[in-house]
Amino acid sequence: MPLNLKPNLADPDGFYEHLVSSQRHMSDDEANRMNTRLILILSNQIGDMETLKAAIDLAADPKPAAA
Repeated sequence: MPLNLKPNLADPDGFYEHLVSSQRHMSDDEANRMNTRLILILSNQIGDMETLKAAIDLAADPKPAAA
């Protein structure tokens, strides 16, 4: 399944604000652990290995997507 790179959140600013505010009281290490847990939770929700691999590859090297 190809990645959907088009805007797909009804309220992206609200999502970002909730994410940032949830980590405001955390140390960098605590926020990194929370982000890791969030990645694993969302990966389980997606469930498709090919989609997850494509997302990992894009996050690791975003330059090809812009080409």
